[in-house]
This record gives sequence, structure tokens and C-alpha cells, in this order.
Amino acid sequence: MHDRADASADADAVGSLDGAAAQRLHARVERHLAAVYPDEDPVALGQRLLVAIGDPAQGTPAPAMPPQLWDQSDVWAISYPGSIVTPGQPPLRTLRRFLHEHLAGLVSGLHVLPFFPSSSDDGFAVTDYLAVDPTLGDWDDITELSRDVRVMADVVINHCSSAHPWFRNHCGDRDPGRGWFVEVDPATDLSAVVRPRTSPLLRPTATAHGQRHVWATFSHDQVDLDFANPEVLLEFVRTIRTYLDAGVSVVRLDAVAFLWKEPGTDCLNRPQTHELVRLLRALVEHRRPDAIIVTETNIPSQENLAYFGNANEAHVVYNFSLPPLLVQALVTGTSRHLTSWLMGMPHAQVGTALLNLIASHDGIGLRPTEGLLDPDELTALIATMESFGGTVSWRSLDDGGATPYEINIALIDALQGTVDGPDNHQLDRFACAHAIMLALEGIPAFYLHSLLGTTNDHERVATTGRARAINRHQWDLDELNSRLADPASLNARVLARLRHLITVRRQQPAFHPNATQFPMHLGEEFFALGRQSLDGLQDIFAINNVTDQVQLLPLSQVNLVHDQRWVDLLTGDELAARVGPMEVAPYQTLWLSNQP
Repeated sequence: MHDRADASADADAVGSLDGAAAQRLHARVERHLAAVYPDEDPVALGQRLLVAIGDPAQGTPAPAMPPQLWDQSDVWAISYPGSIVTPGQPPLRTLRRFLHEHLAGLVSGLHVLPFFPSSSDDGFAVTDYLAVDPTLGDWDDITELSRDVRVMADVVINHCSSAHPWFRNHCGDRDPGRGWFVEVDPATDLSAVVRPRTSPLLRPTATAHGQRHVWATFSHDQVDLDFANPEVLLEFVRTIRTYLDAGVSVVRLDAVAFLWKEPGTDCLNRPQTHELVRLLRALVEHRRPDAIIVTETNIPSQENLAYFGNANEAHVVYNFSLPPLLVQALVTGTSRHLTSWLMGMPHAQVGTALLNLIASHDGIGLRPTEGLLDPDELTALIATMESFGGTVSWRSLDDGGATPYEINIALIDALQGTVDGPDNHQLDRFACAHAIMLALEGIPAFYLHSLLGTTNDHERVATTGRARAINRHQWDLDELNSRLADPASLNARVLARLRHLITVRRQQPAFHPNATQFPMHLGEEFFALGRQSLDGLQDIFAINNVTDQVQLLPLSQVNLVHDQRWVDLLTGDELAARVGPMEVAPYQTLWLSNQP
């Protein structure tokens, strides 16, 4: 691990850099700093940041991916470190064991959700950024995981725990931590601030200078850090270096959209926030050129995509509009909104990619549907999810009211039926959802509980009192292995279906995350898109029946070149010279390719 005692050696290393590349790096860092901290000396502060990140690391674990950042073989998984447990073994070791036994050859990356000591929010209220929670494992476990797959780790950058020593020092007027948190006079007009929660924004706090009110975007146990103080930035650069040196190669900036506070504004996606993301990218790429920055910004689509910048901010941005629109399409039996959204999606620039997911540790976010679903459609979607055992979380509005923020439900249960109720198409509908995700431009990511078909955990909700716990089941490894060994179990059938889709997908150049994509219009009963490989040699038409009825596919409207052999990659069936309508079963997927 990196220690501040290394700083003098690092200073010598950074100071020894020369040449045009070093000059460009310094200029880039100083330009970003001047935009964020106009009252600071950008040269001196830039030098401190370069010392903090250090020169390109030597001896870090070899990246588990090929030299390019991604290709069609990339499929990522998302898991809490303690999602699978076994007595007497650190959960991080159990997770690695499960990957070896069940997911080898399927996933190339793993987002390990917060593995740090924390006080609440399942790890997102961090009490020590430089330690692994000893109940979960240690840094060696992270390094070992990174030898098998790309490891993504959270930099919980917007806030820390109220139990963190930094916050205690801030309250006691001591370093480090003094002046690192946002204090606001409660009389300040903060009505424009966008809220993701319904809790009060300001936290009354006893300090050495009397009671103060501290900014707390997410909860009163998660106090926001003040990035207007460059010392906070420096500390996080040192933290990121620790992660990179441990083998982490994907840095996820959690809740970064809320980073910069400016009363009188919405305090969301501020120019300084984008500038800081650009700066962190420059520093991370300097330390580890194969590393990837991911921004977690669960906000309306265009605001979210803005974090690509000019291919100089995030390498990867979540495709947060996909989950609610895809679920809505499959429970209503119409692709109208999903297709309309796809038509308006810009292609990712070279060096950037979308991260496609349908489920995660959080709920199905509803802010990304703003401007895409009308209020009646949103109300109908929520009612359907509630009838399937889900609940709704809310966020505050500036008029004092509240609006739905996310739906909390396990994905397998969200897709158990249609707006008319549960039916016998659950597994087919669930597989169709993931087939659509796998075919889209971008990198696909599977929540571990989706791979396993884990259902709603109402008991965990009752035990924890948290709505999001419904989708955060903790499996006993022996019980899980027993279920996966039974081919008749829902868990085994889900994993088998998804394994087949993933295996086929990973072999197709046309499914490269940056391969050409275009929507197809075959009627609202189908969601269809075309993909073409970067070399132009492979075409795939991904066609999905999103209804619970057999549909006739007008093959004459699909551009199957007649002098080529066309095969459905998922079944091996050949469609050569066929132009008449084709029956497509409820929720069936076709991947029609000229290069099987």
C-alpha cells in the first residue's frame, strides 16, 4: 500500500519526468486546477497532485483484459463482497471461489461493491477509505481477484461516514479534516438543490465552535465533503492510488454528480464537477494507463451522457435509462418508448462506452425516465411492480412535496408477468430482457442476483428496515451450490439460460461495445436493432418479441442479403433465402447473423 512516507521518493520521480509528454500532463493538470481553484497556484497544487498519484506503477498485477480497454468478450458482474458466504472463510475469498466454480469464462470484470469499514448504507458510509473491512477479507483478496478479472471499486467521493475520523476532526477543529465539510447557515435558500432523498439536507452538528449545520445529501450518517478545499481532492487522489496499486483497474466515482456545492443552484452536475472528473482521469491514466473511470450518475439521460465530455471525462457511463424502459416494454408488450429512446441515443465516441445493466444493488431508478415516460405510464409501471412485491422510494422536491425515485424489487420478480398479472412466461421474459441488454452497444453488466435468479428478500427488508434490501439477499454457498446442482431449480435454469446468451455473445465481433448500432422498425411487438462489426464483416440483427403472444415476423423487412447464409446464433437454425413471415414465440430472441 502507498504511504505518505513515500512522498519524497515520489517527488523525485515526478520531478525527473521530462519531454513533451510530461509537459502535456503538467499543462493538462494545471488547466483543470485553474478552472476549479482560481485562487490557488495551479503549478504548486499540480505538483502536489502528481506526487500524490505517483509515476506509472511498477509491479502491479497484470490486467486481466487484452491491451484494448474492451471488446465483445467483455461481460462484467456486480456483487457485494458478502453476497455469498461460507463459515470460516472471508467473504471476498468465497466470492472468488464462486467465480472460479460457476462464472469462469463468462465474466471478465467484477464490480465489488464497497468493501471498506462503514457505519451504514451497506458500505457507502465509509469510515476508512484505506482499509478493507476485516470481516470481509484484506487487500490481498482484492489483488487476487484482480488476477482473474478486472476489478471495479467504489470511490465514495461525495461523502463519508459521520463516524469517519475526518468528520470528528472537523467538529473538533483538528487536522486532518478541519474545513473538509460543507457548513451552511440554515437560513440560506437551498430550495433549488436537487435531492435524491427525503431526509433533511442539513445535519445539526455540535462542533468546537458551537452548533453548525452540515450538508448531508443522502443521510445524516453520510456527510458531504467539501471539494472547494483542495486538501480534500489531494486525499482522494492518494486514496485512488491505493486502489490502483492493489490491482483495481476500474475506478467508480460514486454519486459524483452531487460533488460541488453552490447555494442558489441545483448543486448537480456543476462545471467544477466535470472539471474534476477530467482532472482525475488525467491522473489515473498517468498512474495506470489501462485503468478506466466510471461515473455513477443516476440522473436524466442527457445529463448522464454529458459525463463522457469530449471523450476526456468518464471512459464509461451507466446506461441508466435502460432498466426502467426495458421493464416497462416487457410488462406492457410494446417497444414504443424503448425504440424511441434508442433512436435518440448518440453513439459513444472512440475510447468511451456505455455500461448496460438492468439490475444492480440499488433499485430501478426512475429519474432517467424523465421526458421518456408520461406520468400515467410511470404510475402504471409502479403499480405493476408493487403488485409483484416491490416498493417505491421517494425523493424531495423543492416545493416540499415528494416524487418516486426508484422501484425496489428483484428483477426476476419484476418480470414475473405483465400489467395483467403474473403468468407462465417469467423465465422467457427474464431471458429476453438480458438478451436485449447483451445486444446493445456498450459493455453488459449483470448483477450477481440476476445471474442467480434471486427473488425478493422480504425477510431482509423486515430485518434491516431498508427497502433496498429486497434485492440484497445473502446466499449460503452450500445452499446455493445445492440449488445450482438441481437443473429443475429456478436458480439453475436462470444461470443456464444466461450462460448460453453470454457464451454466444462473447464470440461475435458485431457485439463489440463500439460496433455500429442502428434501430429497426418491425412493429411495436418487436424490439429490434442491427449491429455491424468494426471491420464491416459481420452483421447481426437482434430481434425480440416483447409480447406474451406468438408474433409473425415480416422477414421481408429485415435486410437479409440473399447471397449470404443467415443463421440464428442462438439456435443454429439457418434462414437462407427465406422471405416469408416467421413465427416468433412469446419473448423469443433471434440473433440473425451472416457470420455464424
